[in-house]
Amino acid sequence: MRLDFIRPLYERPGPYASVYVGGLTARDRSALWTSLCDELERAGGTESEALREEVLSPGPGRAVFAVHGDVVLSEPLPEAPRPLAAFSPLPLVTPMLMQRGESVPHLRVIIDHAGADVSVHGNGSPRKTTVEAEEWPLQKTAQGGFSQRHYEKAVEETWEKNAVAVAQEVDEQVRRTDAQLVLVAGEPHSRSLLCDHLGPRSTGRIQMLERGHRNATGGFEQDVETALGGWLDDRRAELLNRHGEQDGPTGVARVAQALREGRVHALLMPGELPRTVWIGEGATQVSRDAGELRTWGVEHPVQERADSALVRAAAMTDAEIWFTDQVEDVAAVLRY
Repeated sequence: MRLDFIRPLYERPGPYASVYVGGLTARDRSALWTSLCDELERAGGTESEALREEVLSPGPGRAVFAVHGDVVLSEPLPEAPRPLAAFSPLPLVTPMLMQRGESVPHLRVIIDHAGADVSVHGNGSPRKTTVEAEEWPLQKTAQGGFSQRHYEKAVEETWEKNAVAVAQEVDEQVRRTDAQLVLVAGEPHSRSLLCDHLGPRSTGRIQMLERGHRNATGGFEQDVETALGGWLDDRRAELLNRHGEQDGPTGVARVAQALREGRVHALLMPGELPRTVWIGEGATQVSRDAGELRTWGVEHPVQERADSALVRAAAMTDAEIWFTDQVEDVAAVLRY
């Protein structure tokens, strides 16, 4: 999971109010808010109007993060979370990340001889576009005669132009979004033409799906979910293997050191890590020893949850995070 979407959380100094609330009725939310306010106050925080409005607004369950009264991030959740309110130096994001799960930036392409429907899935809402270069002629006929060969050649040229236009769109979106998968369904000959014109980067990420046509997408979404799940399983297994081959760092102290050195490609986490560490204002200032931080020039080290500290360090050093039950403690896959 890439952490770009939470980086704005660390652009302002805390402390942070972190609130998790389910998709409830207005009355139930109001009662829950009263309880959550009590939790915030016991932790040293105070209620803010912006936070109150966000928590009480109708909609699905969500995680809301506020600093100095301003809501910085409000993230919808696929399932109702355990209600909680925390007030701490860093935002408590691990429960949100665990429920959000790893997302795969990818393209969905349904193609035929007329063009394709292309949707881009990554951070934010899906973006959809229709690609069509030539509208005529599209269909071959059996009329015979002197002109049939010329007509059929024109039809094939139209198919080719449309495939080229779709390939150009796919290549551009892969370049812009770093899509890890290009999932293609639709008319078989059009899929073959598309593959002929894709650049090497897109070609290496393409996967064909057998169900789905532009006017009938039945089964396509199910095939997409299967393909994404398989990619995630393979990716997680690859990272675990790389960690083992590297004899990569394990445990908060060694992982924190690797993060400070900018060497971490991905964190592997078994889940929440509520045990405490010491942190400074710098993103990678994490240690189990407050004295060590002072030697780095941190005048006032503060205590924080290990998972919150490590996630901040990962987000600000462009490292990924993956949750897996195959590790007992936090581990790191190294870039080099």
